[in-house]
Amino acid sequence: MRFLRQTIIGFFLAAVSLGLLLWAVQLVGGAVQTRMADEPDAPPARERVFAVNVVTATPAAETPILESFGEIASRRTLELRAAGAGRVIALADGFEDGGEVARGEVLVRIDPADAQAAVSRAENDLADAEAEVRDAARALDLAQDELRAGEDQADLRERALERQRDLAERGVGTTAATETAELAVAAARQAVLARRQALTQAEARIDQAATRQARAEIALAEAQRSLDDLVIAAPFDGTISDPTVIEGRLVSPNERLADLIDPTDLEVSFRLSTAQYARLLDAQGAIIAAPVSVTLDVAGVDLAATGRITRTSAATGAGQTGRLVFAALETAPGFRPGDFVTVRVREPTLDDVIRLPASAVDAEGLLLVLGADDRLEEARVEVLRRQGDDVLVRGPIDGREVVEARSPLLGAGIAVRPLRGTDPDPATGPEMLELTEERRARLVAFVEANDRMPQEAKARVLARLAEPQVPAQMVARIESRMGG
Repeated sequence: MRFLRQTIIGFFLAAVSLGLLLWAVQLVGGAVQTRMADEPDAPPARERVFAVNVVTATPAAETPILESFGEIASRRTLELRAAGAGRVIALADGFEDGGEVARGEVLVRIDPADAQAAVSRAENDLADAEAEVRDAARALDLAQDELRAGEDQADLRERALERQRDLAERGVGTTAATETAELAVAAARQAVLARRQALTQAEARIDQAATRQARAEIALAEAQRSLDDLVIAAPFDGTISDPTVIEGRLVSPNERLADLIDPTDLEVSFRLSTAQYARLLDAQGAIIAAPVSVTLDVAGVDLAATGRITRTSAATGAGQTGRLVFAALETAPGFRPGDFVTVRVREPTLDDVIRLPASAVDAEGLLLVLGADDRLEEARVEVLRRQGDDVLVRGPIDGREVVEARSPLLGAGIAVRPLRGTDPDPATGPEMLELTEERRARLVAFVEANDRMPQEAKARVLARLAEPQVPAQMVARIESRMGG
């Protein structure tokens, strides 16, 4: 009985515990459901404010810079050609690719033997012609003397005829004697005519001899010129390019020997679009002499030159667009014909324009300006020029603050927090580096071994590398070419 009683009590306590446990679970579950069904106490909504960089739109006079790419060429390039055939017997010391020659220096000598023989023959022909002129002059003098003698003899015959006629009229002379005198007069006149004809022939011989002498002089001049042309001299100071002959080679007439280039008289040709070209025209439609600057990147150092626009091409060219423009360079040390350079042209100054970051204006010319209570407003401007990362605009935004960069999150009516930064100090120079001796020696060795770099640029680079601090941009450019 006791065991049965304890068993029943145990089952009872277990049932009570299980019931209490189920009741507690139900209470907790109900409380969680009630909590989740209740509305949370959300905080009041606040307007989102974006921080933006702003710049003040200040009208000023700006000079737009038009950038293009061009090629350096020499304004004086002479193609040296052989005037006659022969063997090259001498070349100047500087007659090699890149050799510098002075004006008047003899560059090429061709064997003058044949040309000298032609000159000698022409001289002999001239001597013969001169002798013929002298003989013709003496023959003319003799013909004139014979004509005078014949005329004198004719006069004597005329006087003899008159005497015979006078005697016949007085009955002293005979008819036969008169006829004989008349025949003698006729013969004398015939002799005068013959001598006049001889004089005419002598005068014609004089003219023919003079013509022959002139022809002989022309032939001698041509032979002498052919002889002189076998010696080719430099007509101006320049540099030899692409020579094709060596001493001892046979050359034919008009064969190309080399090119002579004047490296000090350079110009740059570059192509502009039609719209860019139109901005460089004056009121008469002629291109203005706008100043240009030319730069060439050479192993970390920019070679620079200045000049002015001189002319434009007469035709656009097959398959081309825009206009080909030429500018003469003033001083261009280090430049060589064929260099591919960057050309910057200074356009006419624009008044009352505003320079803004290019990111501030969209494709439709809209930008965001700061309004009342630091809320954004939209404004429309006219984009006049694009200058790298900047644009030149004109519109009703004078003195207002403009958002530097548009964003999909920004628009009219949005509240912002303007950030007004200070302009960078223009006096701040380029970043400088202090090189280790090993790194400096490696850069110097690379520059000295570079044969393509002009001597002026090489000297300038080596001078900069010898300084305690070297521009970081120069070091980066040289190492990029070294592969380091």
